[in-house]
Amino acid sequence: MKLSFIIVHYQVKDLLENCILSIKKYIQGIDYEIIVVDNNSPDSKWKELIGHYPDVKFIALEENYGFSKANNIGVSSAKGEYVYILNPDTEIEGHYFQEILDFADAQEKFGALGLRMHDAKGEFLPESKRSIPALVNSFEKLFTKLSNDSKTYYRNDIGEFDIAEVEVMTGANLLMKKSVYEQVGGFDEQYFMYGEDIDLCYTILRNGFTNFYYGKYSILHYKGESTLKDKVYLERFFGAMDIFIKKYYRKQKPFQYLLMSLGLKFKHFIEARKIRN
Repeated sequence: MKLSFIIVHYQVKDLLENCILSIKKYIQGIDYEIIVVDNNSPDSKWKELIGHYPDVKFIALEENYGFSKANNIGVSSAKGEYVYILNPDTEIEGHYFQEILDFADAQEKFGALGLRMHDAKGEFLPESKRSIPALVNSFEKLFTKLSNDSKTYYRNDIGEFDIAEVEVMTGANLLMKKSVYEQVGGFDEQYFMYGEDIDLCYTILRNGFTNFYYGKYSILHYKGESTLKDKVYLERFFGAMDIFIKKYYRKQKPFQYLLMSLGLKFKHFIEARKIRN
């Protein structure tokens, strides 16, 4: 089998079905499978899809393990040479996957690949291509909106329709060989949600592989349909960023870690006040 789609689902049954239908519509001539891992959604209506799509493998978890662990569970049962981590609130938009797989096969040290993403309004989602968080670009991400052509956090030096090497793509659509995923240990399960894609992409790079942004083709990402922007969201988001900088900067670059940590705490304070007000 060439390709395994891994979809971690939580509480977006209709979007999940649209995602499955888009795969079935556009993935042709490729030996593939679809694996859906439900993270213990409170609403059980998603189970109606089990009878509708008998060729899809559904895994129902007994508790919400978070994005990282649920994907690791899904990948562990995958049979494909490649695994494609895909959000349930996305849709494939064309017959382009054979070209993408051919591109990946042609790379000597292929790590991971992410496609261009746009939202329901057609607007480009800049998190499709990113840099590793560091002092300057983290400040830019948290406190400014740079729009020049420099190598910013969102890699403004790379065009949205380009094909180029990048450090980080999003976990909403992330293609890699299963063997590479297993070699680097998959997603770090310290992360419940957010930050795990940055960590995985960075780990892949640290193991000598190359990551790519493939802007020639796009997927639709409704973005955040299953995410409530509340206190829990803030704790998870800023908690994930804190895990990352502790893991890679606290001992290696203590002064940089101190500044980044203070910046995160200040931004967290600002966003928490907005919610309270």
